[in-house]
Amino acid sequence: MGAYKYLEELWRKKQSDVMRFILRIRSWEYRQLAAIHRAPQPSRPDKAHRLGYKAKQGYVIWRVRVRRGNRRRKGLKGVVYGKPVNHGINHVK
Repeated sequence: MGAYKYLEELWRKKQSDVMRFILRIRSWEYRQLAAIHRAPQPSRPDKAHRLGYKAKQGYVIWRVRVRRGNRRRKGLKGVVYGKPVNHGINHVK
């Protein structure tokens, strides 16, 4: 089994001990970085290669943090009149 096949198999079994450990470490590491930063290499080389990435000059990878939460807060008791622009308070965490 080649390296790419091994990585693909790992990503298919996300509940395995190895994958849970890797994801936990990576999520902590990403939280320490800026919201938008340039990644030195892809976090999933097998997937990146399948999508056309090549490890040579001119190929750049940026990692961007996406904020969690909805577009707006829900209306009082679920009653909303009109479009989301009239919902009221912005819900940004």
